Amino acid sequence: MGRALAEAFPVCRGAFDEADAALGEPLSRLCFEGPADELTLTENTQPAILAVSIAACRLLESRGIAPAWVAGHSLGEYSANVAAGTFSFSDALRIVRRRGRYMQEAVPVGTGAMAAILGLDAEQVAQACAEAAEGDVVSAANMNGAGQVVIAGSCDAVARAGERAKALGARRVLRLPVSAPFHCALMKPAEERLAPELRALDARNPRVPIVANVDAEPKRDVSAAIEALIRQVSSPVRWEAVVRRLASEGVTTYVEVGPGTVLSGLVRKIHPAATVLSFGSPDDLEAVESLHNV
Repeated sequence: MGRALAEAFPVCRGAFDEADAALGEPLSRLCFEGPADELTLTENTQPAILAVSIAACRLLESRGIAPAWVAGHSLGEYSANVAAGTFSFSDALRIVRRRGRYMQEAVPVGTGAMAAILGLDAEQVAQACAEAAEGDVVSAANMNGAGQVVIAGSCDAVARAGERAKALGARRVLRLPVSAPFHCALMKPAEERLAPELRALDARNPRVPIVANVDAEPKRDVSAAIEALIRQVSSPVRWEAVVRRLASEGVTTYVEVGPGTVLSGLVRKIHPAATVLSFGSPDDLEAVESLHNV
């Protein structure tokens, strides 16, 4: 991922060079070539996605395209903060690598899981989790909207909650290929390790508001932005509420910047009247520029 951008645009290549220097290793090669099993380790996945997102963001900025509001889903909130100028790209790369490591170390590999529940609302999913917990951790981790809620917790509890969700009428339950159960109480040790490091960053007030995952509220000062990132580690991502907040603030155009188009699909379902574009490759640039120049 990101290879086509780096080959086509020097500003993107420069972002990957900066990422390699910040981490002291060739992250760009991992992004461009894999192997996939190494890239999917969360301490590699997190800086890799951040690097691709910021490379794409810098290209848009070089063309005079800048956001009035920013938001990101989970790790994407770090990209949003870099785009808003809260802290530097290099610092973000280093801290998300540690974030990934702390998250992985919080729960032994193979003991936690996540699953997407399709076709139930958040209240029904909460009911399924409560009825299936049996003393274990399982709860909503991503409230994505459009009838999609991701749950996280211990493997057995997630499996039980998935079965309970089906009994309550879920259309599908999809086990997710992740290495840890993010955004649930099992991540509290990671949150506690990350908190002092986030608070110690050289950070400043964001240039534009960041609508945070934890409460869908705009963060306009540095302290609020940092505390939102800390709380996010073990709290659910309220993506549907984030998009609804952006819509209520008058946002009518969204550009998903970085690899993939998952968020674009969710935004279209949550805010159907909006214009939604994705930007992760050179082929996407014309559409974004055309819209910007209207």
